[in-house]
Amino acid sequence: MIKYGMHCKSAPSFFFKKNHQISSYICIRKHKLNMKLSILFIINPVSGIGKQKKVEEIINTEIDHNKWTVDVVYTQHKGHGLELSSAAANKYKIVVAVGGDGTVNEVGRGLIGSETALGIIPTGSGNGLARYLEIPFKINRALQVINQAELRAIDVVKINEYHSLNVAGIGFDAFVSHKFATKKNRGPLAYMQLITKEFMDYKSSKYKVTINNETREWDAFIISFANSTQYGNNVHIAPEACIDDGLVDVCVIRDFPKYTAPALLISMLDQSIGLNKYDMIIKSPKVVVEHKTGLLGHVDGEPVNLGKIAEVEVMHLALKVVAPSPELRQSQNLLSPFIEMLPTLPNINTIGRGGNVNLISKT
Repeated sequence: MIKYGMHCKSAPSFFFKKNHQISSYICIRKHKLNMKLSILFIINPVSGIGKQKKVEEIINTEIDHNKWTVDVVYTQHKGHGLELSSAAANKYKIVVAVGGDGTVNEVGRGLIGSETALGIIPTGSGNGLARYLEIPFKINRALQVINQAELRAIDVVKINEYHSLNVAGIGFDAFVSHKFATKKNRGPLAYMQLITKEFMDYKSSKYKVTINNETREWDAFIISFANSTQYGNNVHIAPEACIDDGLVDVCVIRDFPKYTAPALLISMLDQSIGLNKYDMIIKSPKVVVEHKTGLLGHVDGEPVNLGKIAEVEVMHLALKVVAPSPELRQSQNLLSPFIEMLPTLPNINTIGRGGNVNLISKT
């Protein structure tokens, strides 16, 4: 049941129903209060490695209450982030996804083509788009980025009926994504354990690929469609990818001897992938992949089924995002993902403004 915040205790002047199977509602103010801008935080309470557990308290302390009127809502099931952001599009200045790549994808998809910008507080296990944008991983620092509200437009990659903000693909990475979705343990270590377990038995497959009006057939281990440079955890699949160039970087890793796997991994870490014998990267605004049986795919790490044909195209500058100014950018290195897992408490007293955060619905 909805819990209206301080500004919505009486019947709101405008509200909408999230879904007629869901008993709670989101209150949307029709008019700004005291000319403040409105911001909605969508928190995935089960994302990644648990950093999101303190985020509501930190939001209340760190957000600039002189600038923002704040609402907070928690996702309750898969797909809920998309429902919430779709309903909030063009009604809030910023909608912030608090979670990992899957949460960012859900929330971002609901804002495509709207005037509402996507903000990110990365609390997941990979955080590929956040790393590309150099968003800080300490929650208080990420909220400083939100307070500044510097916006940029980015591309979105459309794969059949799905949308990718970061990296999508078929082949081994998609196979692992489908497996990982069934696991209880999350985080980089759990993901690497699964890759190690499944790698030796996985067989490459033959794909018919049309890129830049040229059709080829490849026995491929992976075909990735990269909007940004990396999967997450600083594992790069397309080091030269640019998120606003109107092109998708298609990385094809052809069938290779398994004993060369260490060299492949190193190329992803040192960003030399695409320069080796078994892999190539081609930029294109559109690509079509065909397979004789159904294609297992992933979209920003989330498993999807693509059918026998995957049609990939770029939606140029279709989404606004909040990006850090130079002084707030967090550079990455190979140890960053492991450092982030250390049990540290963020400093929540640096601004100390305090204010009213409207909890819309938590249960």
